[in-house]
Amino acid sequence: MPPKITNPVAWQQAEILMQPAFIRVIDNIRKSLDESSWTGTYHDVLIWPPSTTDEIKALVTELLQAMETATPQEADEIRETLTRLPMPHPGYHLRLQRQQQEASIDLWELCYEVCFIEYSPQKEAAEIDTSLIDELGEVDWLRLDAKAKELVEQAFAKLPEG
Repeated sequence: MPPKITNPVAWQQAEILMQPAFIRVIDNIRKSLDESSWTGTYHDVLIWPPSTTDEIKALVTELLQAMETATPQEADEIRETLTRLPMPHPGYHLRLQRQQQEASIDLWELCYEVCFIEYSPQKEAAEIDTSLIDELGEVDWLRLDAKAKELVEQAFAKLPEG
């Protein structure tokens, strides 16, 4: 889950960092894939809140599909029902394969780890890593690249041994 940011300055800093962080993460993944025996493919995924049952996932998916052909009144009723149900948020994963082994890296989580200090999906709040922003309020590309490279290398180091 994306961290909650209530401070407007931190929000602005996160907006400055997220896209460059994503670019550096993808670039470093490409380099790591070139040097590894893993092959990777990128996939859009839906991330559900942890306690969501398969039945609820199926119901929400069915309701979202029904919205596409619903009358305005039906759409209002469906929206009302959906407000009481857990909703997924979009995710982006790198699926890795090597012989019979498979692994997955959540790219947004990796970006959050780059942009925030000691980011954890279990913690709601997170603190921006302001060392990645220079005194002019611009992205410090060298620091950002170094941190992204280190975190991507850590992610690859955690993959199952072949």
